Amino acid sequence: MRKLDYYFYNRADVVNIARELLGKVLVTQWDGVVTSGRIVETEAYRGITDKASHAWSGRRTRRTEVMYDDGGKGYVYLCYGIHHLFNVVTNVKETPHAVLIRAIEPLEGINIMLQRTGKKKPDRTLTSGPGNVSKALGLLVSHSGISLLEEAVFIADDGYVLKKRDIIATPRIGVDYAGEDALLPYRFFIRDNVYVSGRRQ
Repeated sequence: MRKLDYYFYNRADVVNIARELLGKVLVTQWDGVVTSGRIVETEAYRGITDKASHAWSGRRTRRTEVMYDDGGKGYVYLCYGIHHLFNVVTNVKETPHAVLIRAIEPLEGINIMLQRTGKKKPDRTLTSGPGNVSKALGLLVSHSGISLLEEAVFIADDGYVLKKRDIIATPRIGVDYAGEDALLPYRFFIRDNVYVSGRRQ
């Protein structure tokens, strides 16, 4: 596998990056324990101009400060006080773009994922939905700001190739508060993959 580099993340078009992350492999290595999965669903968030983004209109808090850093960092936040959601920071410093990883297809360390999630069998719910992704891979809010260019957490290209017809674009899920921006086709997923969360159409 070839680890994605600084230049992959530090590009201007977060929507294109969200699309290109499909098929890549997200890896975590904690204390010598490796878990990984192929990314099958993503959502793009276009910073200060995007009403669905945590950085809309230039909002800046201690939690979101990592979004204003160079691309290639992890941004993990807590949703509903329960779910740790993992995002990939993109674009150059001071441009707060990010991609939410909504679902992966498990590859390595499935038994470890089952232990972390408390599940008894590896069905689609193991890594379907962003909260399940983080739980299965051991990603926590405490990992927010971690570099994706190091060894603990990274995304790699293993040569997997997707055909254009197998990449589906839809509006994002759960961002109705964003008005017209909720209709933007910023969610991408792999056609017919069982791990894709939410609505398929």
